[in-house]
Formats: sequence, C-alpha cells, structure tokens
Amino acid sequence: MGIVVYNTLNGRKEEFKEVHPGEVRMYVCGPTVYDDSHIGHGRAAVVFDVIYRYFKFKGYRVTYVRNYTDVDDKIINRANKDGVPASEIAERYIRSYEDDMKALRVAKPDYTPKVSEHIPDIIAMIQILIDKGFAYVSGNDVFFSVRKFHSYGKLSKRTLDEMEAGARVEINEAKQDPLDFALWKGAKPGEPKWQSPWGEGRPGWHIECSVMSGKYLGNPFDIHGGGKDLIFPHHENEIAQSEAAYGVPMVNYWLHNGFVQIDQEKMSKSLGNILLIRDLLKRYHPEVVRYFYVSAGWRSPLDFSENNLLQAEETLFRFYQAFSRIEQLSKGLEGTKALSEGPLAEKLQKLESEFIEAMDDDFNTARVVGIFNDFLRLINQNLEQPKFVKSKEGVALLRDCWNELKRLGEILGIFQEHPSIYIEQAKLKALNLIGVSAGLIEEKIQERSRSRAEKNFALADRIRAELAEKGILLEDTREGTVWNIDLKMIHQIRQSKGGVK
Repeated sequence: MGIVVYNTLNGRKEEFKEVHPGEVRMYVCGPTVYDDSHIGHGRAAVVFDVIYRYFKFKGYRVTYVRNYTDVDDKIINRANKDGVPASEIAERYIRSYEDDMKALRVAKPDYTPKVSEHIPDIIAMIQILIDKGFAYVSGNDVFFSVRKFHSYGKLSKRTLDEMEAGARVEINEAKQDPLDFALWKGAKPGEPKWQSPWGEGRPGWHIECSVMSGKYLGNPFDIHGGGKDLIFPHHENEIAQSEAAYGVPMVNYWLHNGFVQIDQEKMSKSLGNILLIRDLLKRYHPEVVRYFYVSAGWRSPLDFSENNLLQAEETLFRFYQAFSRIEQLSKGLEGTKALSEGPLAEKLQKLESEFIEAMDDDFNTARVVGIFNDFLRLINQNLEQPKFVKSKEGVALLRDCWNELKRLGEILGIFQEHPSIYIEQAKLKALNLIGVSAGLIEEKIQERSRSRAEKNFALADRIRAELAEKGILLEDTREGTVWNIDLKMIHQIRQSKGGVK
C-alpha cells in the first residue's frame, strides 16, 4: 500500500489514488489578507508545505495552488478604517504574508491566484449555476439554492434540518430560503465593485475557491486542504457550487489541519491572545517553529506555550550539537568508507524506510520526530565512545548519519542550517536571555587558567561551578578550554526570573 490519508469527506483513512497517473493536484485555502498572519496561519502553511514536499519526495509531479482572498468584508472594513482603497490593504498584507512564509521556509506554491484577478471566471460560473437552476437572481444579488443540491452537508455531516435549527434568525427578504448563500453581492457605497449581468457588485466568499481550483486544477482534482474551521460553511459550499455546475465530484480527498491553541485556549481576537508569526520568529529560529509544528499530528490540536516552544528549541539544539561535533570529527575524511556493521549502521540502513512508513501513514510527522530522536540517542551513544570516534570508519558512519538526517529532515524543513552557525547563534541568544556576555565568559576562562597554572584548583573549580550554575559548561581540550551551553538550564533560569520575553 502507498500513501494513506485521512479524508474528511468519508471520515476515515483511505489509500491515496491520484486522478492523473504520477501527478498530484492540490489546492489549499490561503489567507484573507486584511491583517498580519498569526501562528494558526503558520501551522496550516507548514502542514501543507510538508505534504507538498513529501509527494515530491515520493516522485509525484505536484501542482500546488494556494489562493489569496483579496475581496472580502474584513478587507473593506479595514480599508474604510485606514482611509485607503481595499486593494491597498490587500496588497499590503499579501506582502506581509509572503514575508512570513519566506521566513518560515515555506515553499512557494505553483500558483497563488487572487480573487480580484478572476472576476470574469467567477461571473461565468455563476451564470452556469443560474442556467442550471441552482442559483437565482434577487435584485442585484445572486444566491445559491441550497435545497436544490441534494447532497448538501456531506462534508460536514450536517442535515438541512440541523442547519436550519442552528441558524441565526435574521431577516433577509432577498433570499428565498435562510440557508441560501450569496454568490454575488450587489454594490454598496464605499466597496470595490465590478460590472456583471446582474449589476455592479462583487463576489461572495465561497465562489472564489470553486472557480480558482477548477481553473488551475480541473475537476475532479486530488486534494483540497485548509483548517478545520473551513469545513462548514466554506468547503461545504464549494462542493455544492462546483458539483452543481460541472456534474462531477469536485475533490477526491479533503484534508483539514487542527487548530492552534494558546495555553489550551482557543486563539481569538476577543481573548486578546493572537500571536503573530513575525513576533514568534523574533524569539525563535524558524526551524524551531517548524519543529514545534511537526511534533504533533497535523490533524490534532496544537497547544502553543512557552514551555512547548522551549522544549522544541532544546531538542533541536541537541541535534545541532551532535551535527557540530560530527562536522569537527569528519574534517579530512572525505572519501573514507563508513563502518557497515553494528547498531548505528543497521539503524541508518533502516532510517529511510521507517521515515516513509510513518509519512505514508497520513503524514505522521509526530512519529517521524520520534524516529529522529531515537536515532539521535544512538548517535550520541557512539559519540561518547572514544574508540568509535577515533576510528575513521566510525566517524565516516556518523557523517553519513548526519547527511541522512539532513536529507530526510528537508521534507519537514529542519536540519538545514550549518551546525557551527546554528550553534553560535543559539549560544549568543541564550547568553542574552540570562544577561551574560561572551566576553565575561572568556574572562572567567582566563582567570580559571591562571588559577590552574598557580595550582589554585579550588578557585578553578569554583569558577567552573559558578558558570555551570548559569548554564555555561566548560570543556578542557588539547586546544584549550572551550565553552558551551546547557540550554535547558538556561531556560529554567530565565523562566524563574519571569519567563521568556
């Protein structure tokens, strides 16, 4: 069996079978661009970035589309508040989102269409729905008649009676039925507008994704993704529009990522706990953020807390510590044949197959992270064996382990930094957290060296212990004393003083 994915449409895991042999066509709902992006947007982007990378790793030709909603009530309201055109607001936050995606190392999709660039296509699809009797004109508005699409609710598993009972009571004389939704909205003062057969106006929200996904991917296509909050009504309405218009299934697999919570509370503006991507990246390396995102199953809720981010940072630092040491040991060993026997060699030989087995099972990145951590423990065990690290063949094996982690880690977007650079940046950031300078540490090292030369070992030991209490570890080597950090201890010290700012 190949890749198995959880399909929201059928509520179970299913073997992935592409529409076109060897090709994956994937559409993911992008942001409504009226503000800077938060960590929930970041999670969705990373989830589908990993899925995109993995399909390519498996040899598929992937066409990836992620749209921008640049025509929407929220954009209009923001524009009116700022006193600028809605298009200016949209372009401002498209740039902001793209900056955030670049910082998170999210690959750019093949197509990033905008609603404003597809108005003629939207009008043409609405006309098809009117001609087929699934939509009706009311004044300058056009609505989709929900009850005429008999399988409405199949994605969200809701019945029309449940929807009607749960609907807010509101008077809209333009609608024939309270459940109907807008395909086209007649123009109002201060709003962007386009000419249509039904008068000036603008598209409703849901029609845009039906149009743009069909235009770039055809119907049916393979995968439609987005957050769980989009299942109803947005994705339910997309299905109704597309399948009513074209008479074929819209999508074979619906994938919905879980929410991000802040300290186990839903993230929302009303609670004032929105955390922006750009603010998070001021405090954490992009790989730390990606490691945090992929450490949980993509469909599960993900609880953001400082402790969880710090744990991700500590774990990633341990990987880079191992990589840095391997880098130093393997200098000049290019071309040396690696040791092919023993537990580490056996684990290396199995690593890719274990990785694929986990990723084939509904992109189980949480399991992959566990596999990588088990591998790291085995690497570190061998790094602590003097006989092993003095063997050229053993060091060559460690080098191959590092290279394999880099290769497979690229699918998740981790392990791609140069070890010495990553370690140096982490050390300087850690010192900043506890208010200690690298210069002070060097002074302490020199003072300790003088004490040892004067055989004042009590003072030398006291200096080492004082630094250790701050999370600064000293190591005596042939080249002299070098310092490193105990990142976990430094985090504990910083939190005891009021947390990470």
